[in-house]
Amino acid sequence: MDNWDEIKTAYQVARMGTVSGAAEVLGVHHATVIRHIDALESRLAVKLFQRHARGYKATEAGEDLLRVAEATNDQFSQLASRIKGRGENVSGELVITSLLEIVGWVTPLLVAFQKKNPDISIRFLTGERLFRLEYGEAHVAIRAGNVPEQPDNVVQPFKTLKVGLFAHRSYIEKFGKPSGVEEYGNHRFVSHDDMQMRAPFFKWMQAVVPKSAMTFRCLDTNALTEAILNGAGIGFMGYEDGLKNPDLVEIHPQLSEWDSPLWLVSHVDLHRTPKVQAILKFLKDSAKGAA
Repeated sequence: MDNWDEIKTAYQVARMGTVSGAAEVLGVHHATVIRHIDALESRLAVKLFQRHARGYKATEAGEDLLRVAEATNDQFSQLASRIKGRGENVSGELVITSLLEIVGWVTPLLVAFQKKNPDISIRFLTGERLFRLEYGEAHVAIRAGNVPEQPDNVVQPFKTLKVGLFAHRSYIEKFGKPSGVEEYGNHRFVSHDDMQMRAPFFKWMQAVVPKSAMTFRCLDTNALTEAILNGAGIGFMGYEDGLKNPDLVEIHPQLSEWDSPLWLVSHVDLHRTPKVQAILKFLKDSAKGAA
């Protein structure tokens, strides 16, 4: 690729969604933006954007190119900061990804971080999919379980994900509270639908709860939590969230074997950028109660 200006223009069009928005960010005329996009698509012989009434939307090919462009843009920013001696400048877009289970306490941390760094624009992506740091899909990932072993990633311990076994009071009123695990087969449980799930608390549930008692199953963590809150059955949810809710009853004393370690993961190419260093320090300090 011999014209970085065209790629940079395409990146800003994808980010802003319009030619005019990209032109404003780049400080060029909108005709220059269109010319760059047309030239790049012609050179690659592929459509990078779908044009519609409200702006431009990246195609699948465009998304592939733009992920690399975003990572490259971050690396250029890192280089510029080092050359100009502006190592403390924290600005630009910051993409964080995490498990759905921890959004309740991670979101306030990210809001607090942004208040301290108002030039940062945060994208908080959650879900079951593993976002690829090597493709520039995120700057920092919060992951659970065994130590992530993807090559070229920098992995640091964060904190422990604690879960508890709870049921709503409406469920207890209808079905009673089991006195021990020996009664679990006579109750109704809310469970993850992926029977290959490796989370320690789910392995424990599989070992002590008959499959026939897992009467509400799905793949979405938020749906599982909502099912528990609406009385569908007994299930695992964030321990602190469960204790704070006066309508929930703890069914089994919390066990350390249910816990999963959490890790902060960043890619080696972006690990030393000011914004990544800033968010990593903020999150680690928060885990120590210092933030």
